[in-house]
Amino acid sequence: MSTPTNKWLVTVAGMAGAISMVLSSTIANVAVPTVMGAFGVGQDQAQWLATGFVATMVASQLLSAWFARALGVRGAYMAVNTVFFAGTAVCYFSPNIHMLVLGRVLQGFAAGVVQPMIMALIFSQFPPDRRGQAMAIHGMGIQIAPMLGPMVGGLVIDTLGWREIFLMPVPVCILALFLGMLYLPGREERGAPPRFDWLGYSLLVSTLATLLFAGANGQRFGWDSNVVVAMAATGLATGASFVWLQLRSSAPLLDFSLFKIPQFTSAVIVAFVFGLGNFASNYLIPVTVQHVQGFTPFLSGLLLVPAGMLVISGTSIFGRVADALPAHLMVMCGLTLFALGNYLMSTTDANTTFLAFASMIVVARCGMALIIPSLNVSALRALTPAQLHGGTGTINFIRQLGGSCGVTALVVFIEQRTEFHAQAMAATQTSANATSMALLSKVGELLAQLGLSENVRGPGALHYLNEMIEAQAAARGFTDGFLMIAIVFLLAAIPAWNLGKDRRGSTRRRERGLAR
Repeated sequence: MSTPTNKWLVTVAGMAGAISMVLSSTIANVAVPTVMGAFGVGQDQAQWLATGFVATMVASQLLSAWFARALGVRGAYMAVNTVFFAGTAVCYFSPNIHMLVLGRVLQGFAAGVVQPMIMALIFSQFPPDRRGQAMAIHGMGIQIAPMLGPMVGGLVIDTLGWREIFLMPVPVCILALFLGMLYLPGREERGAPPRFDWLGYSLLVSTLATLLFAGANGQRFGWDSNVVVAMAATGLATGASFVWLQLRSSAPLLDFSLFKIPQFTSAVIVAFVFGLGNFASNYLIPVTVQHVQGFTPFLSGLLLVPAGMLVISGTSIFGRVADALPAHLMVMCGLTLFALGNYLMSTTDANTTFLAFASMIVVARCGMALIIPSLNVSALRALTPAQLHGGTGTINFIRQLGGSCGVTALVVFIEQRTEFHAQAMAATQTSANATSMALLSKVGELLAQLGLSENVRGPGALHYLNEMIEAQAAARGFTDGFLMIAIVFLLAAIPAWNLGKDRRGSTRRRERGLAR
């Protein structure tokens, strides 16, 4: 057991690196509209700034336990920070969108390895009656960093440029390296590094890459196109092979035996939904307010600050409550609040004020602050000490998997809903539509006052009407996205309720197992 002083030094050292890398997960979201203009690409390609990062972070989650055993926490910490620096350099100097996504992939790899490793380390530093507080501290870092990321990124874009946003986490990473060398534990196991299932890992990476490619490009190439169908079929085949291999492996990357524990399985389902909503909303909010409300990148990031301050101030309280109250009630309250916040955001339009939108985000983030400590404690309490590293890797993997699926599915959903609204509104633009006819007449008069000929005025007015339809359709597509997130979170209350069903029984079984 560590001393009181050491546990806080270890916590600060570990969280410094985790915060800097998680900060990078959302810092680029405010740059999506700018990058689209800089490289001349659409949202289907620009969204890979988020999807590429999160997808790689998902795959590298399962490497965390192996890195910790092979190199020790300190050695692994140094190695992944080096990879993160390399990814930052690639992002900063990228000449095209493809190199930019490659840099984000390298950053995501480092972030994925660090998060479960630091989560398990912090959990083990605290006594059982204070582990809710420990998970609240960890949760504060993984919530505050992505909340502050858009604000910092927006400020840098407005003052310097979009490339400079990738340099923002570097000072914290340097601090993390220094603290890690001083306070993080070295390798405890002696001898050769543990065996690693490289075939299984390759199948997992192939599954994620092909399925995400198919999902992200289905709208672009056509869902029944040869390339999308081939990618989807390949992803399903490699995914099935991965599951088959893991069930028969003596050292699996993903320990499916943990899913025999009902409490842990319920927590994993909620974690998937949490990751989906967290990353999807963090992507959607800054993009929406820049497109619909016309906010600057800095203002779009500043929207998240009030919620971030609330989470900082309330995290210690939520952690203590998580140690005292049933986890399923805390998680269900959190899911309800997050759903309510997103439902309110689905009612916004171009006239929604900064303060009103920020208030809705506060409601949603209060829900997140309730979910994280209770969910993690509930999941990890059901595990034995020997299962702890595998359990933290699994639940983080599932949460990040939800995030990568969430961003891709959200973008596809918004594109489809935007197209639906555009077609529906276009169908109403007939000579019987008095409002549209009055608008065309007014625009024609304005163009006439500018001295344009009659041959130009008619097409010009129609072009303006078409632009208005596209803008309104896009706005409705974004609000539909918030509504869908709210519905998914309400449905997650079902597995959240199951967190409480087997709590006492699983705790007694675990205590009997430890007594033996």
